[in-house]
Amino acid sequence: MIRVVVVDDHPVVRGGLVGWLDAQDDLSVVGEAGDGLEALAVVAGTTPDVVLMDLRMPRMDGATATEKLAASHPGVRVLVLTTYDTDADIVRAVEAGATGYLLKDVPLPQLADAVRAAARGETVLAPPVAARLVSRMRAPAADAPTARELEVLRGVARGLTNAEIGRELFIGEATVKTHLLRVFAKLGVDDRTRAVLVAVERGLLPPLGR
Repeated sequence: MIRVVVVDDHPVVRGGLVGWLDAQDDLSVVGEAGDGLEALAVVAGTTPDVVLMDLRMPRMDGATATEKLAASHPGVRVLVLTTYDTDADIVRAVEAGATGYLLKDVPLPQLADAVRAAARGETVLAPPVAARLVSRMRAPAADAPTARELEVLRGVARGLTNAEIGRELFIGEATVKTHLLRVFAKLGVDDRTRAVLVAVERGLLPPLGR
């Protein structure tokens, strides 16, 4: 029997998923949660095999919860189920440790099969998601931040505001924001702190403190 926890902030969606999965002979829903923070507590108390994780939720989003689960419960597989298929969402979830990434238009029988595959440790990706990841892998140079974008990011790493970065580089604050948005998209992140951390991890910036 595969033990499953369902995490989604919409009660109707969550209830439908719980009912369908629990009706399968080899699946048992042992818990449910309405956000990432609640999911951490539920997983700790139920030790499931698979967590079906929504991404955008209050208090704690799915990617953050996935990252924390990967650290605290490495044996638990996280299968993302969301309506969002942007590059930033996909890359962030995969980097956080998600085993698979499905969209909410997936037929329910395929969803059940995906949960089974995730429990076996197999990677499960919706076709549009797989296509996006393959595209990113085939064109890494196009996704590399430019020299100017990295200059802006170095300013962020030093704790400078957009206005301070603009004055230092002799560009407008709006231009700084534009460079940052492009860096976010290229690194697959959605905030300044994460952009700096990912850039350091990839060797695009020196380690913090140096």
